[in-house]
Parts: sequence; structure tokens; C-alpha cells
Amino acid sequence: MKNRNHIGVLDRLQFQLPKIVLSPSVAIIVIFVYGFILYTSYLSFTGSKMLPNFNWVGLQNYITLFRSRTWDTSVTNLAIFSVLYIGICCFIGLMLAILLDQKIRNEGFIRITYLYPMALSFIVTGVAWKWILDPGIGLEAVLQGWGWESFSFRWIKERDMAIYTIVIAAVWQTSGFVMATFLAGLRGIDNEMLRAAQLDGASTFAYYRRIVIPQLRPAFMSAFVVLAHMAIKSYDLVIALTGGGPGNATSMPATFMYSYTFTRNQMGIGAASAVMMLMTVAAIIVPYLWSELREKK
Repeated sequence: MKNRNHIGVLDRLQFQLPKIVLSPSVAIIVIFVYGFILYTSYLSFTGSKMLPNFNWVGLQNYITLFRSRTWDTSVTNLAIFSVLYIGICCFIGLMLAILLDQKIRNEGFIRITYLYPMALSFIVTGVAWKWILDPGIGLEAVLQGWGWESFSFRWIKERDMAIYTIVIAAVWQTSGFVMATFLAGLRGIDNEMLRAAQLDGASTFAYYRRIVIPQLRPAFMSAFVVLAHMAIKSYDLVIALTGGGPGNATSMPATFMYSYTFTRNQMGIGAASAVMMLMTVAAIIVPYLWSELREKK
């Protein structure tokens, strides 16, 4: 009888143990993620300045936000950056993945080489590319020192071109990750299809265009979702590389939010911009999750 009770207690403990272990992390996520999302959303409807307050102002912060030229510039920069960043990363990642899928020599070394930038933080990447692109000490100075005195590359100092320097640094950092995603997708394709296509006389280009790339849709979707949310929350790379300048030329929604919340003492407007960023991410993630769940059903 005693042994049965002992076994019963162990069974209940084994059943409850996962819940006990996970409960603290679930509580922390609920409080510090979803709780602060709700709190930030509430602050966006208040007249909070340097410190939070509870003076309800309705949609005034959102009206001010959409009338702000700096916010318009930030959104425009985000659109330019996102399109180029996602498009170039996907193209380079796909080309590299197709190259590695040819069973070339030293594949492991090449794969690690391209993945290595992903191990660096965006701060390190930003500082490194800031040195490379600085006309005084970087690429321009080196090439001019080698005798190519007419060479000029000052995008980082030009208002119209500075946003593209952020694209260059971000693509350099993330292309390896996209390559790994596509390579995993390529390795998951049934070889029988390749043999059938070869027997039908399909060229290599036709094989990839009509058979391989359509089957990489899950990899494309995964890469798109990851790259899109990284683009929307871009902050550290911008600060390290250009500091948002020249002027507001490389301002992003994340830098706008930080600036208004912590340096301009306009916490309500900063919270409104954070909510807009959250809604943008949700507009990408929710349809993706919905399509994934629909396919599983």
C-alpha cells in the first residue's frame, strides 16, 4: 500500500514537473513582454513626457506622429532599406546555396566563412563598415593611396546615398544565414525529381526555375519573416554606422522611437511609434502563422 502511494506521488510529480519548470519563464514572458506591450500601448494614448503619466490624450500622439517629417523620413528609409535588404539577401543567399549544392570542394569551409558574419553583433558590423566606408581612413583613402587618386566613395557622408551604406552592411551580415536556410531547403528536395528532370532533358536553368525554386517556398517564407522583422527593428546597426545621419538621412522607426522617448522627452509619441512598429511586425507575422497553421490542418 505504501509503495503504491509512493508510486502515485512520483507519477503526479513527473506529470507536474514540466509545468513547474516552465512556470517561471512563462510568468516572466507574460509580465515583461506582453505586459509591457500593453503598458506601452496605453502610454501611447497619454501625454507622457520625460516620465510616464496617465493624462489621457486619445489619438493626439498618433496625429502628431503622422504629421512629423522625421517619422515620414524614417518610414521611407525603412521601405527602401527593407526592399533592398530582403531582395539582395534572398538573391545572394539563393545563389550561394545553389553553388554549394553542387557538392564543390571545401564546402564546409565556404559555408562557415559565409556564416561567420552572422556571429557578430550589428554593433560590431556597424563599426567595422564605418571604418571601411569612412573617406578619411577607409576604402577611398586606401585606393587613393595606391595611386587611384580619382576614386571617390563617400556614400556614408551623402544624404541621398547614406541609407544604401546600411543596406550594404546588413546584407554582408545576413546573407550567410539566408544561404544556410536555402541550402537546407535544397538538401531536402527529393533526388528522384532531379533524375526525372535529367531524363526529360531539362536544362540546369529550367530545373532550378521550374522544380527547385517553387519547392523552396517554405525557405523563402522563413527568410522573409526573419529578415523583415530584423529590418523593422533596425537600430544598433544604424546607430553604429551612421548615427541616423547625416541629419535624419538614415533615421529609422526604431531610432525615431528611442530619440523621442529618451532624448526629446516625448514618451507618448515614442510609445505611439513603438506601437506602429509592433503593428507592422504583426502584419507580417500573423498572416505567416495563419498560412502555416492552415497547411498543417
